[in-house]
Amino acid sequence: MNTPRHRFRRTVLPAALLIAGLTGPAAHAGTAPAPSIASASSAAAPSVAAISPVCESALPSQADDTIALIDKGGPFPYPQDGVVFQNREGLLPKEPQGYYHEYTVKTPGSPTRGARRIITSDHLGHNGMYWTPNHYSTFYDIDFGC
Repeated sequence: MNTPRHRFRRTVLPAALLIAGLTGPAAHAGTAPAPSIASASSAAAPSVAAISPVCESALPSQADDTIALIDKGGPFPYPQDGVVFQNREGLLPKEPQGYYHEYTVKTPGSPTRGARRIITSDHLGHNGMYWTPNHYSTFYDIDFGC
């Protein structure tokens, strides 16, 4: 189903992403490993430019369901949905407490919440979304323009 895109669409992409191009393997596969994501043990703070983009259309259909719920403001299937994401792994850019919020992306057949999440940034300003298919081990910047 082709639905209109929502208020979370990024208005400005970091210049490094534009220079690198949005057509690499991670842009076309929702769970492909990201070659340039900083490790949690890195002494330097990661930057948005270090997080590979992924086309929204490459995400699993359950991610679309979660994005639609975020756009509507819920109701969400899990009580943890919408809580502040702490960024303890340090893989997302350092921001003030409360900047990031997390939402579950259902995993078919899983008896638990599973490992897939969408993280929203700047909760009040709706500036962007990140996808993590593996419970915060890697993150992808969701690109709604491809």
